Amino acid sequence: MSALLRGKEFLENNPILQLDQLLSHSLSDSNKTDPIWEFFPAEKSESVCFPAEFIHLLIYVRNLNKLLFNSLEGEELCTIKSWDARKHNPTRNLDGGGVMSIIRANHLEKSAVNLSCVWGENYPSTESEYANKPFAAAGVSLISHPRNPFAPIMHMNIRCLKVFDKDNPVTWIGGGADLTPMLPFDDDTNLFHSAMSDVCERNKQIADYPKFKNWAKDYFYIPHRKEERGVGGIFFDYLKIKNNMDFSLLLDVGQFAARAYAEILGRRLDTPYDQELIEKHHFWRGRYAEFNLVYDRGTKFGLMSGGNYEAIFCSLPPQVKW
Repeated sequence: MSALLRGKEFLENNPILQLDQLLSHSLSDSNKTDPIWEFFPAEKSESVCFPAEFIHLLIYVRNLNKLLFNSLEGEELCTIKSWDARKHNPTRNLDGGGVMSIIRANHLEKSAVNLSCVWGENYPSTESEYANKPFAAAGVSLISHPRNPFAPIMHMNIRCLKVFDKDNPVTWIGGGADLTPMLPFDDDTNLFHSAMSDVCERNKQIADYPKFKNWAKDYFYIPHRKEERGVGGIFFDYLKIKNNMDFSLLLDVGQFAARAYAEILGRRLDTPYDQELIEKHHFWRGRYAEFNLVYDRGTKFGLMSGGNYEAIFCSLPPQVKW
């Protein structure tokens, strides 16, 4: 089956869900069999980290995108690896951990979608207002590096951060999705931006598409190269939530990005290419690595908060040249 047909099949089998439909869907892990649940002891109060419903949301987004990876390859090829925060970095004294899902295959040279949830007593913030206070952080991060130079990189991230200020939790959400093609196609760019516009339209109570689009344009700028990393998308950070319905923004980023990327990869993965283009692709990927190592705030926060460096650096391309 061609990549185009596999992409269409994925779209047909995975319609857009509303927030209140999540728990009845098999991808949300209503039976709690996912390895991530092992990091939540029964004696821990939900107020220590996040409600179970939010973890189900993250699992759904992770599983949906993992399903996309496997669907495009035509078989189950993702490898799963769990990590425990205390064992990974004992000096940080964190609870929780994460689950990495990585695929290295024919079409997807290296793609990963990782889920994590950690909490501890000292928030690693440079802002004095919240520094060193109890905190919890959870999210899903995706990166996809296709082998074909005609197929774009996609990055997607959704996250939630709680800081407990005198027993009064302050909750923020952040995230976004962006597309980075070496060889841009207007049809792909327009499709991706249309999907992100739909995300914001469905979540008007908290989302602003023009603002989020410009935020991505500014955030993914590479100063030393004086160019943007790709063709953009949306980006948002430190949005204070008013109620649990605001989490639908995170759900929609995860599912609309997956659907847009499925359609784009369906168009591009089977395009013929030669060795000369592969060589060009490897040098072009250097821009992506430079941004993630030098400028990306997610990389910095992940390392500061005691995250798993193996999961954090999944974002780097599998082969790159300078």
